[in-house]
Amino acid sequence: MTLSTVPVIFDLDGTLVDPAGGITDGIASALGELGIPVPGQDLLDAMIGPKLSDSLLTVAGVPARQLDEVIRIYRQYYLARGIAQGRLYPGIRTLLEDFVAAGRPIAVATQKPEGLARTVLEHHGIDGLFGFIRGSAADESLAAGGPVGKTGIIAAALSDLGTQHAVMIGDRAQDVAGAIANGLDCIGVSWGFARDGELQEAGAVAVVNSTDALLLTIGRLESVRAAAMSEVQNDGTV
Repeated sequence: MTLSTVPVIFDLDGTLVDPAGGITDGIASALGELGIPVPGQDLLDAMIGPKLSDSLLTVAGVPARQLDEVIRIYRQYYLARGIAQGRLYPGIRTLLEDFVAAGRPIAVATQKPEGLARTVLEHHGIDGLFGFIRGSAADESLAAGGPVGKTGIIAAALSDLGTQHAVMIGDRAQDVAGAIANGLDCIGVSWGFARDGELQEAGAVAVVNSTDALLLTIGRLESVRAAAMSEVQNDGTV
C-alpha cells in the first residue's frame, strides 16, 4: 500500500447520503402513531448519526417499554418511503468513483444496521464501489461478538481492510471519537448534522465544505505522513 492509496472510511447518513427527511419523518411518524410527543426539528436532526435506540431513549424520551415498537414502525416507514427521500450529497459519486479508479480502498462504517446500510447504498447505486460495509447489528443491540458502537464498527472496517492506517470521514462527534479511539485522523464534513463547533471540539483534524476540499485535505494529510516517514528513514530509526 502506498500513501496515495491509504484507505478512506466513510460514515453514511450526513456524510455520503442526505436523508432529506427520510429519517426524521419516519421517527416523527412512529412517535405520533404511538402518541409519544414529537421533538422539534432541531432535536430530530440531532438524532441522525448516533445509534437510533439511544437517541429515541435520551433525545425523544421514548419509554423503554415502547422502544421496540417505535423502531418497528420507524423501520416500516423508512423502508417504504424514507430511503427514496434521500439523495447523495453533491460530488460524492464522482469522488468515490475517482478513488476506485485510482486504486484507493474505501469502506463504510455506520451505526445504521448493516443490512439496512447495504440497502441504502444499493438504492443510490454506490454499494459496489465499497470494498467493505460495516454497521450495527440488525436490532442495533450491542450484540456479543459483534462491533460495539462507532469505535467497534470502525475497528471492524479496519480489520476488513487489513490495515491500521486509514482516514475517517464523518459528520458527527461519534465519527471523530471512533476514529481517534482507533488511532485514525478524522476529517469532518460541514454538510451533515453536527451542531456548530461539534466536530472541532471532538478533535477532527479538519472540517471541509465540499468534496473538492475533502480531496485536497486527504492529500495534505498524506503529504505530512510521507514527510514524517522520510524523516524516520533518514534517521535510520524504525
